[in-house]
Amino acid sequence: MIVNKIRFLLFAFVLAPLPAHADVTVQNLRQWRAPDHTRLVFDLSAPLEHRVFTLTEPDRIVVDMQNAKLAGELPALDFSGPLLANVRTGRHERTLRVVLDLKTAVQPRTFVLGPAGQYGHRLVIDLLDSRAASLGEAARAPRRAPPREARPFIVAIDAGHGGEDPGAIGRRYRTREKDVTLAIARELARIVNAAPGMRALLIRDGDYYVGLRERFAKARAQHADVFVSIHADAVPGRQASGASVYALSEKGATDAMSRLIAERENSSDLIGGVSLSDMDDTLAKVLLDLSQTRTIQDSLVLGSDLLAELDRIGPLHTSYVRQAGFMVLKAPDIPSVLVETAFISNPAEERKLRSRRFQRQMAQGIFRGILRFKARLPEPAPALARTGDSAARSF
Repeated sequence: MIVNKIRFLLFAFVLAPLPAHADVTVQNLRQWRAPDHTRLVFDLSAPLEHRVFTLTEPDRIVVDMQNAKLAGELPALDFSGPLLANVRTGRHERTLRVVLDLKTAVQPRTFVLGPAGQYGHRLVIDLLDSRAASLGEAARAPRRAPPREARPFIVAIDAGHGGEDPGAIGRRYRTREKDVTLAIARELARIVNAAPGMRALLIRDGDYYVGLRERFAKARAQHADVFVSIHADAVPGRQASGASVYALSEKGATDAMSRLIAERENSSDLIGGVSLSDMDDTLAKVLLDLSQTRTIQDSLVLGSDLLAELDRIGPLHTSYVRQAGFMVLKAPDIPSVLVETAFISNPAEERKLRSRRFQRQMAQGIFRGILRFKARLPEPAPALARTGDSAARSF
């Protein structure tokens, strides 16, 4: 009798229709505008398959999302930028079609991201302008800086996080790290640009995300002399306080907190949105340059000079330069440091970070530290006399 019941249940299971594959729901759409691209991020209920193709006359990009549907109306977007003119949607059978009307031809790049940080599954669509295509080649090319006498001393200033990645969030005021770092970076850039013979390069100058590899690639492409990444991180508990400076380590972190902070910073690409295909072996080979060891030594000197000046602003968290495997510091030929201006996880320091006065003090302290380091460098050789000079004619 029991055997017959089991056979009946198996027979009924075979005859029962299989449930249809559930549609992926597109829950929301966010837009981020950077100088060289516009990013659209679709929040998804699950990963999906998609297909992308371009059309001309007029220029537009079509994205077909298989087995997908909209949860409701998409939010209004800003079409005042130079690339995107409109976004339209339609559905045929079980395919959701998104049409991006363009103001000019662009190069699309799309990829799906898994859950990270505060986000779930996402489909990322980057609309790249013509300048973006040349950046990767510049990062891979040998670095041939113009003679020092022919150019200013260039300070690459990297405001941590941005766009999809808010960074750490303050506990009391919900201050976002990405906003604080950008404010300090802009103030530092203003001070640098006002100094004779110096020029600031802002790695990001708005609320958008820049991949960790792309940050030092931009610095290399512009022949930066130093690279300073600005942060205001968080650790468990509320007691950690004071500024810290970090340099790259090829041998592991100097302590547990350095390792924790490096892991947090290196995870930014997962939150900010970087395709795994961007992490190619060609660019990784740049990191193996034999000059890396010398660059780390120079970075430690730069970090010590920064700490000496930051100590004049307030108590330091540590009086020595810590080291860990920070991806953003892996430019093989640029002295590079990461500055933790304060701990946003400490309510008292979060309040300071929101203050314009503290932001200016921090920028001034970093600048004075850079000047200390710059003074250690050999003076550039004097420029050769111009063609009209009698000494030049004697050669």
